Amino acid sequence: MLDQNLVSEVLGAARAGGADFSELFVEDTLSTTLRLHQGQVKEAGGGNLFGAGLRLLYGDKVVYAYTNDVTADGLRQLADAVAQARGGTGMTDRSGAGGLDFRRLEVKPLYQARQHPLSHGKREKLALMQRAHGAAAGVGDVKTVDVNYLDRIQKVLIANSEGLWAEDERVWTRLMVSAIAQDGTLRERGYYGPGAGKGLEFFEEKTPEAIGAEAARIANAMLRAEYAPAGKLPVVIGNEFGGVIFHEACGHILETTAVEKNASVFADRMGQAIASSCVSAIDDGTIAGAWGMVNVDDEGMPGQRTVLIENGVLKSFMVDRVGELKTGYKRTGSGRRQNYTFAPASRMRSTYIDRGDKTPDDLIKSVSHGIYARTMGGGSVTPGTGDYNFAVNEAYLIENGEVTRPLKGASLVGNGARDLMNIVGVAGDLTLGQGMCGSVSGSLPTDVGQPHLLISEITVGGRA
Repeated sequence: MLDQNLVSEVLGAARAGGADFSELFVEDTLSTTLRLHQGQVKEAGGGNLFGAGLRLLYGDKVVYAYTNDVTADGLRQLADAVAQARGGTGMTDRSGAGGLDFRRLEVKPLYQARQHPLSHGKREKLALMQRAHGAAAGVGDVKTVDVNYLDRIQKVLIANSEGLWAEDERVWTRLMVSAIAQDGTLRERGYYGPGAGKGLEFFEEKTPEAIGAEAARIANAMLRAEYAPAGKLPVVIGNEFGGVIFHEACGHILETTAVEKNASVFADRMGQAIASSCVSAIDDGTIAGAWGMVNVDDEGMPGQRTVLIENGVLKSFMVDRVGELKTGYKRTGSGRRQNYTFAPASRMRSTYIDRGDKTPDDLIKSVSHGIYARTMGGGSVTPGTGDYNFAVNEAYLIENGEVTRPLKGASLVGNGARDLMNIVGVAGDLTLGQGMCGSVSGSLPTDVGQPHLLISEITVGGRA
């Protein structure tokens, strides 16, 4: 993407103020977004994001600046500006002034798109969306359908004053369907939005018809549901997007972004039991074609599979370069950022609770009176403590070991750290769900996931 001599000059000039380390991140991203409402095109957008960010480290202190002028003069001006941002240019460090011996990192893609989004026009993508619309519209009591499509192709170059040179291309594709079922004044919404780090071949394994039908199924199932009971109850949480609770209430406080500030209840618990012995949790950037796949992270480190919790014991945090400097824990390939306007930070990739030895039926049959939270919605979490409140999109009552009536208006109120200790059963049907995760370095594609699992007691918000 850039000449090596120019990159070497910029990294050296940036360190003229005495920085210990300099890093250049260059990005060229193309994106397409489309929206159908009731089968009609309402929005068609996209664009090209092209720019560079320059990061300096003085010990564990960070200076970061960025520009969309990626000419030689633009990058030189950026280097001068960032060098003077801390103490002027009087503390010259010559170690990088003679040029850098870049060592090109051979990035072996975990997955290569067979139907690259750039090789398909909007007409073909709209046809996929129409298939999803057709599978949801008019099914049961569905009256309104929205379909959104996204693809994003991000090419990056990461080079640093240690001689690292890494280039990568990331491809993401996603289809999201929202269906509203209505009967008189009763209205319920069903939503399903899978995606992958793949091209349009993703829709061969997850067809648009299946995505639309799933959104319609949820909306119809919930349309005439009763209000959920309130109180402390055993809860079976479904697989796939059920993992959002672990992601929000536990995952973020396992990132060194929180640990380094001592803003995590797990900060001083390494090697200790923090979960039930039936719980193991993973953050994995190496799942080929996953929405959270990372060939290399945004600091140029190959993605890794990181065991966070093993049989209940805390084994690792998710660590970026600054996190390593501040905590002493080794980097895990977890440095990520939304784009060049953000400095990298420790972030999740595909984060999930691992398979157990039960079946979903085993878990449900063990509950005499409780809730089956089949699909989860959004919620809120208190940073640091892990206290959370999540809506349940699709819930059912469990009576005497059987799933009986659909319930609406249910929410789960709990604490991530406490609930980890209260997981009493984990099934073997691990599935990942896709979403966008927002934090200090922007909004990123991440997978959440888990098998079905049983928590012995959670406060359920509903109507008593």
